[in-house]
Amino acid sequence: MSWEPIDCHAHTVFSDGALTPEALVATVRARGVRPSIADHASHDVASALKSVDAVRDYLAVLETLPVGRGAEFCWHDTLWRELPPSIVSQFTHRVGSLHAIALGDGSWVHMFQRHLPDGLTPDLYMDAHVATLEAFAREMPVDILAHPTLLPLSYRTLPIEELWTEPREARAVAALAAAGIAFEISNRYRPHARFVARAHAAGVRLALGSDGHTADQVGDLAFPLATARAVGVDDAALYDPFVHGSRPVH
Repeated sequence: MSWEPIDCHAHTVFSDGALTPEALVATVRARGVRPSIADHASHDVASALKSVDAVRDYLAVLETLPVGRGAEFCWHDTLWRELPPSIVSQFTHRVGSLHAIALGDGSWVHMFQRHLPDGLTPDLYMDAHVATLEAFAREMPVDILAHPTLLPLSYRTLPIEELWTEPREARAVAALAAAGIAFEISNRYRPHARFVARAHAAGVRLALGSDGHTADQVGDLAFPLATARAVGVDDAALYDPFVHGSRPVH
C-alpha cells in the first residue's frame, strides 16, 4: 500500500466547519489524503464543543467513521482539563492552540480581538507569546501545536520571519522537543521555512494540517507537504497518529 498524507486538523459542523463529518471524509479521500477531524473543543470559541458531554457525543459519531479522531483545544481555556481519562483515551490525537497569549500583568491577548492594549509593541507581544508557548508545552497534554505562527489580527501584515527571530524560534522548538509535541505545518497560517527547518533539525516531528473549514479547504495539504519535503523530511516521518500514537493519559 502506497503512503498517503493525513490531514491532522480539519473542522466540521460540530464546530465552525461547513461539512458534516461524512462529507468531510468523502471530500478529503477524493484528494488522496487520509482524513481526520479536529473540531474546536473550548468554552471560549463561539462554535465549539463546550462541555464534557458534547465531547463524548462527538467522539461517539467519529467512532463510526474511517477517520482520525482529534479535537482542537485552547490552551487558555479549561475544557481540556475537565475531560476524564476515559474520554481522552478515545482520541487518536489532540491538537493544542494558542488562541490567547498571557501578558505579564495577567491579562490575555486574543488572536481575533480587534484592538490590542495600549503600549503593547510587537516585540513585547512576541516575548509574551514565546513564554506562553513554553508554559503550554510544559503543561498541556497534546500531540500537535496548531498553526505555530498564528498572530493577532493587528500583526498579520508584519513579516513573521522578523517577529519570529531566531532566538525565539530556538526557545519554541526546544519547548516542543522537550514535550514531544509536533509542529503543525498549517495550510491556513503558513509558517516560514526557517522555522520549519529548525523544528526538524531539533528532532521535533512535523504534522500536516489544512485547518480546513470548507469543501475547498479540507484535505488541501499541497503547501504543508511541499514545505516538509523541502526541509528534508521523509514522508513516513511526518506525524501520523495511527503510526506514532498519542501522548498517554495521566
